Amino acid sequence: MLNRRNIRIPLEPSVHRNPYRPRRELATHTVTNQAPPLVDYNAFTTDTALNAALEREGGDWGRDRAVAYGDIAGGELMELGFQANENPPTLHLFDRYGARIDEVEFHPAYHRIMQRAKEHGLHSLTWTADRPGAQVVRSALYYLHNQFEAGTACPITMTHAAAPVFARFPDPGRRWLDRVLADAYDDRVIPPADKHGLTVGMGMTEKQGGSDVRTNTTEATATDRDGVFTLRGHKWFFSAPMCDLFLVLAQDDGGLSCFVLPRWTEAGERNAIDIQRLKNKLGDRSNASSEVEFRDTEAYRIGETGRGVATIIEMVSQTRLDCMLGSAGLMRQATVQAIHHARHREAFGQRLADAPLMQEVLADLALESEAAMAYAMRLARAFEGATAHETHLARLATPVGKYLICKAAPAAVNEAQECLGGGGYVEESILPRLYRQAPLNSIWEGSGNVQCLDLLRALAKSPDSIAALEAELAQAGGRHPAFDIHCEALGTRLKEKTIDPAGARALAGDIARGLQAAILLTGDAPWVGEAFCAARLAPRRPGAYGTAGLGDMAPALVERAAI
Repeated sequence: MLNRRNIRIPLEPSVHRNPYRPRRELATHTVTNQAPPLVDYNAFTTDTALNAALEREGGDWGRDRAVAYGDIAGGELMELGFQANENPPTLHLFDRYGARIDEVEFHPAYHRIMQRAKEHGLHSLTWTADRPGAQVVRSALYYLHNQFEAGTACPITMTHAAAPVFARFPDPGRRWLDRVLADAYDDRVIPPADKHGLTVGMGMTEKQGGSDVRTNTTEATATDRDGVFTLRGHKWFFSAPMCDLFLVLAQDDGGLSCFVLPRWTEAGERNAIDIQRLKNKLGDRSNASSEVEFRDTEAYRIGETGRGVATIIEMVSQTRLDCMLGSAGLMRQATVQAIHHARHREAFGQRLADAPLMQEVLADLALESEAAMAYAMRLARAFEGATAHETHLARLATPVGKYLICKAAPAAVNEAQECLGGGGYVEESILPRLYRQAPLNSIWEGSGNVQCLDLLRALAKSPDSIAALEAELAQAGGRHPAFDIHCEALGTRLKEKTIDPAGARALAGDIARGLQAAILLTGDAPWVGEAFCAARLAPRRPGAYGTAGLGDMAPALVERAAI
């Protein structure tokens, strides 16, 4: 059971993180030169670059939504995120009488965060707001959410990504779709038909295969009821196991197929989803990830037999976009924490923020953070598929963006910790949690090598995606010499008949950096794009943060990123 002594009612101010009028005159010294807590601020209105991206990508009509959620994120979610991670979920396999229940108990803060996210449509707005820019607005909200609590983003992203699968295959999807899209959060452990709102999970990975899902051994056997199967097998990673429905892959007579697995059977009994244990993870502590076994577990095939990967691939693409948004959000929060500290801390006779070397580091972090966010928001517009160009661009930009942005997050967060020194390494700060969370998105939904192999498939099978990339880059042509040189070299490599798989990582990084530069050069502040080209595309590319030589542009970059 939960450790009741550690539970605080959600929203109760933490005496550790935001104390009221602490004593600074102590017996041995006076507490001075410490930054005040960065709390209770609007995470949207204080983000100049995000405001510009929302307008640029066609989501300006959702500004009021972003303002409202930005206020919640920088206030309520900040505190709730600490509570949910300090009190991680607990697995209960049996009730007190020995009957099997397979339930995971979450802290009340977790449920409050989920409630807030669903109330504001983070799981549904893309599909329910019937107007251009819906995915862009929803992406802005999701980006804000991840800055303060990323564990709950897991069931939110899976629910969001599952909706189009249910819509595309109304048999059996229609029976659940309305409640999947509903803004109500209902954490009761009861059959889906009796709930006001549903959440959706996903299970693909097995012990023997990992990313190679075609080696899955879970078997699906047809029953005498139309469309109903029973599953026998396991899943090695089964996140958010208290979701109401799960999309899983299993082998039926036609090959690897996709199935909807409810937590409850049609007869109203608990389905045989046997949780073996919860994963003891590096980070993502508020979210439960589990190992499960299926023992004649009731499920419904969705999509064509033998087409399981094709059925679920749209869901995977959506979650990969969310991986980018999540990593960008982590970098944004780490960057503003570092800038806030440096602006309130003095060392060696000056404010840290005014020291040239610290300015270089902060500006470099700000540049990386904005480039990641701008890329993800541009890709959100492409996901709407308004034109063939957008669809083809998304095919290529998704794996390379997922590769680069998610891989950049751990180093960026660690650099922000260094800006705070020891204070960035203790748990009263949000930075240790961000650091533990940062590696996850580069692993989830396909690690770096998987993304690069997907890039090679796109290049081989989708020549239109190459044309879309070239057209996108051409919009910024002539705006910076380093950009033009980069694009010329990139174009030469893309024309090669065969691309060495060993060089796929370098190619993916160069494509993503080129797109980031193009987006920034054609954005609201072209000078940011010029700084990016000088820092990321110049012949001498930087290693550690603070070595890009941003010089006179550094103060303006820090000012643009600051709260």
